Amino acid sequence: MSVPLPEFAEALAAVLRDLRAQCAVQPDVVADEDGPGVVLWAPDGSGQGVYAEPDGRSAVLLVDVAEQVQTWAVEALWAAGEPTVWPRCPEHPGSHPLTAAVEKGAAVWVCPRTATVASRVGELPTCRVGDRP
Repeated sequence: MSVPLPEFAEALAAVLRDLRAQCAVQPDVVADEDGPGVVLWAPDGSGQGVYAEPDGRSAVLLVDVAEQVQTWAVEALWAAGEPTVWPRCPEHPGSHPLTAAVEKGAAVWVCPRTATVASRVGELPTCRVGDRP
């Protein structure tokens, strides 16, 4: 079994913290036997690989991992019959998800409409289950 590179593991941990904070569906995370990555397994049995190769730019790596996990989350939420908005935009709840981006050298979640930074990746506020979109 392959062990993810430390930089990738740190990025994945930050994004999974955001997923736990605001997503109604949670993955079973399993190391990928074929390389430095993991497979996120959804409750319906579907899986998606998450991979990244560190290149010395931690914010870029974090955004890359966040985008891959976001794709998994949207699919898993849809399969579970939940609204497919993750992470939710605090300015426009239920309308659209935030987008991962690099701003001033940091990986952040931004509103795609206003470009307002909502949070650093890995620091989304926790919401109650009833507050989830």
